[in-house]
Amino acid sequence: MIIGRGLIANLFIEEDREDVLFFASGVSNSLETRPEEFLREENMVKKAIFENPQKIFIYFSTCSIYDSSKVDSNYVLHKLKMEQIIKDRCERFLILRVSNAVGKGGNPNLLMNYLIRSVMNNEMINVHTKATRNLIDADDIKKITFSMLKRRTLNTIVNLAYPQNYTIIEILEIIERFYNTKLKLNLIKSGSGYDIDVSDVEYHFIDNNLTNKDSYLCSILQKYYSF
Repeated sequence: MIIGRGLIANLFIEEDREDVLFFASGVSNSLETRPEEFLREENMVKKAIFENPQKIFIYFSTCSIYDSSKVDSNYVLHKLKMEQIIKDRCERFLILRVSNAVGKGGNPNLLMNYLIRSVMNNEMINVHTKATRNLIDADDIKKITFSMLKRRTLNTIVNLAYPQNYTIIEILEIIERFYNTKLKLNLIKSGSGYDIDVSDVEYHFIDNNLTNKDSYLCSILQKYYSF
C-alpha cells in the first residue's frame, strides 16, 4: 500500500506490497509554516496507522532534522512529532530519514531540478559557497528500503543518505563538465551544511561500487537529466 504521489511514492508503484504501508506523503517543503498543512499530515498518519495495524509502516522522514539552522523550525519539529507518533502506535515500523533525493520528476523546486532548469535556461545561479548538500539517487532509496525489509530491519530509525556530502561548487563543476558548458554563477560567501551518520546504509554503496562521488553524480545526471 502506498500513500503519496511524489518522487519517493512513485518508486514503489511497480513493487507495492500488501504487508507494507509506504507513507510518502504530507509536508515536503522545509519552509512550510501553515498549521493546517502539518495537521493534515498528522491526521493522515494517524488514520493510516489505525486502518492498517498489521502492516509494516514505512515512513519517509528527513535528514533536515540534523540541520542546526532548522532545528527549531516548524517543519523539523513536525517531522519529529510524526516519528514519535509512529514509534508509539505501530507494532512494526521503519522510519527512513532521507537526504536530497534525486530522481525522475518530483518537485520542480528540488535542488537538482532547479539547477538543471537554470542551466537549460542559461540563467544566473546564486551559489552559497559554504553550503553543502547530500544527494542520493532515488533508485538507491528504493533498493536500500527493500534490502532492509528483507533483512527485517524494523522498529528503528535509519538515515538514508549518500556517504559523502557535496559542496554546491562541486555539484556545479560536475554539471559544467557533464554538459560541457560554462555556467553563470553569482558567488555568495554564505551557507552551511551538516554531517549525516550513514553507518546503517554505507554497505550498499560499497557493495555496489558507488563510493566515487564524482562518478555517482555523473550517473545521476546521465540517468535523469540527459538531453
